Amino acid sequence: MRLLAILFWAALAVLVAHFLTRALRPRRRLGPPRDALDELVKDPVCQTYVVRSRAVRRDGADGPRYFCSAECAARAGRA
Repeated sequence: MRLLAILFWAALAVLVAHFLTRALRPRRRLGPPRDALDELVKDPVCQTYVVRSRAVRRDGADGPRYFCSAECAARAGRA
């Protein structure tokens, strides 16, 4: 009977430890890493640098291009 009580408390301790360590683990974020969003990209029109997450993106035949504003993107389209 004593062995049964010891096994019960041991199993309970393992379960509690499991849930505590699971709660303390950092959670995975979905999406691109934050560093990729904070990368600086160069505007091909006015030659300024802008954070990628705030840049105006235009896709072209040679890949994505990033602009500091919609005006610069429009100017690139006219040239």
